[in-house]
Amino acid sequence: MHRIVILGCSGTGKSTLARKLGEKLDLPVVHLDSLFWEPGWVEAETGVFRARLIEAISGGRWVTDGNYLTKTGDLRIGDADLILWIDQPRWLRLFRIIRRTVTQLGRPRADMAEGCPERLDGAFSEFLRWVWDFDRVTRPPIEAGLERAWPGKPVLHLKGDRAIAAWLETLSP
Repeated sequence: MHRIVILGCSGTGKSTLARKLGEKLDLPVVHLDSLFWEPGWVEAETGVFRARLIEAISGGRWVTDGNYLTKTGDLRIGDADLILWIDQPRWLRLFRIIRRTVTQLGRPRADMAEGCPERLDGAFSEFLRWVWDFDRVTRPPIEAGLERAWPGKPVLHLKGDRAIAAWLETLSP
């Protein structure tokens, strides 16, 4: 495996899994959030975002974490050796997001663009609502888009931390 795409809702552990896979398989890790956001939580223009991603995956070996399929799916999914879909219970996703926000308040995460510190404000409330509604609102179009654009492309669903850890144990460097 040289090209892995990790999908799922925020708070599922996509970035953590990407880092572990990168270490275990000696692959560069590309956090899409760090390419998408400009300082001050400003969205990058689509062309700029795509150009950043093209440069980041140009080596042909990578792990990407993040969805953004309508903007970048054509750059990643077709070439991917494996697509991982990470599932976690809603309560756990929300807990993890709140915990990381509180513990990192005022600082950007390692997988986020510089100038995008964790914050507790109206945008955070909207983000929590997005996470709450993810399985009902956001997930179905992502899954339908995968099937429509890349029919038959295998997707490995990992449900919960135990399944993720067990699957990681099956991999050899």
